[in-house]
Amino acid sequence: MNELYLNGRFLPPEAAQVSVLDRGFLFGDGVYEVVPSYGGHFLRLDRHLARLGRSLAAIGLDDPLGREGWQRVARRLVGEPPAPDQSLYLQVTRGAAPTRDHRFPTEVRPTVLAMSTPLAPRDPAIARDGIRCITRPDIRWQRCDIKSTSLLGAVLMRQEASAAGADETIMLRDGLVTEAAAANVFVVQGQRLLTPPCDHRLLAGITRELALQLAENGEIAFSEQPIEDARLRTADEIWLGSSTRELVPVTRLDDQPVGDGRPGPLWRRMDALYQDYKSQVRNGHVRF
Repeated sequence: MNELYLNGRFLPPEAAQVSVLDRGFLFGDGVYEVVPSYGGHFLRLDRHLARLGRSLAAIGLDDPLGREGWQRVARRLVGEPPAPDQSLYLQVTRGAAPTRDHRFPTEVRPTVLAMSTPLAPRDPAIARDGIRCITRPDIRWQRCDIKSTSLLGAVLMRQEASAAGADETIMLRDGLVTEAAAANVFVVQGQRLLTPPCDHRLLAGITRELALQLAENGEIAFSEQPIEDARLRTADEIWLGSSTRELVPVTRLDDQPVGDGRPGPLWRRMDALYQDYKSQVRNGHVRF
């Protein structure tokens, strides 16, 4: 990373500084987005920016750059094709107030950060072996639809997975699946794909939305419905979906095999559709 964007300036990372009084630092009072870029072409940048706008509105902040401003910053940071695959990070906090006070400050400029880092290709072992997950109660707050920088709950869940020798934690609230620490959850029963409906308990993932569109185009039956703990544990397949990890098969859950313990046939079919879509993005020929 040669440069990043901070408050209107492009700077080398070592020259970038943020006040210790910034509310993002003191309170986690901010929101963010992560956007993959393939060969210099963004995957659904407009949808990511729309979600950023929704998160900003939910915490009472105006969009500091607007769609065209974000696009200009993003293009400079990622570069022109054929740039390597990148992960673009966007963040806005409420800014630095003169004193530490829970109440919103007045006449304070938001802190605006954008940076891009290389996006590693998917480990081939994931398609061969899948990943391991554990389940835990969802201990987070009740507005998980806001993509907030306040990620302590997710951090603790991911660390629990790591301590248990797993890759990710799938969370449950009141006996229902919400999401993973950093991904949406999909379950396959028979030939039908299921995923929890979007509400305040989970983030409306851009990859989740894309997966459902790909399923519809590929004539794969799906429904958005509550997924009970028992249904999760008897699923034929479980997947996780996120912008940087794409669609990932879960082959062990709480040390028990999912299905036959290997990535399932519907995941392989969906992954082929996803990789084809990604190739269209890379070539600058996005179909939808």
